[in-house]
Amino acid sequence: MKSSRIQKIKELLKKKSTQRKRIGVLVDGPNMLRKEFNTNLREIREILSEYGDIKIAKVFLNQYATDKLVEAIENQGFEPIVTSGDVDVRMAVEAMELIYSDAIDVLALVTRDADFKAVLMKAMEMGKETIIVGAEPGFSTALKNAADIAIVLNEEESRDSENIIEV
Repeated sequence: MKSSRIQKIKELLKKKSTQRKRIGVLVDGPNMLRKEFNTNLREIREILSEYGDIKIAKVFLNQYATDKLVEAIENQGFEPIVTSGDVDVRMAVEAMELIYSDAIDVLALVTRDADFKAVLMKAMEMGKETIIVGAEPGFSTALKNAADIAIVLNEEESRDSENIIEV
């Protein structure tokens, strides 16, 4: 069942992309890498790779991240960024650096946190495409509606919407 949902999203992303895009992926670790969401970074990478080439892939973690978690993130091709301060602030700073650089065409944020809506809006203002990847419960509706494409990872029911793809 889950495999068919992944295939569906891959097909939809392929249709939306007329040329290969350069993607920067930033993951809000404390928000998304939780047992109840069962977030699979490999699956996220696979899904986004249908839309373009992932050039930057980082997972932001707090100082309590275990060595095992850091190793697992590295093994899935993501760069772990461990911060002693506020993870959201560090991730927003990194996002802004990407928005103002020519390194990427698409900013993909993996979070449920509505605080990142301003980042998405600035990315669009600067001509970047935006993808938001999140999970329910608690995935901000405002965040989903602010992005060019919204992907809901653990949603069982499919809902028709222009920019929301549920997997």
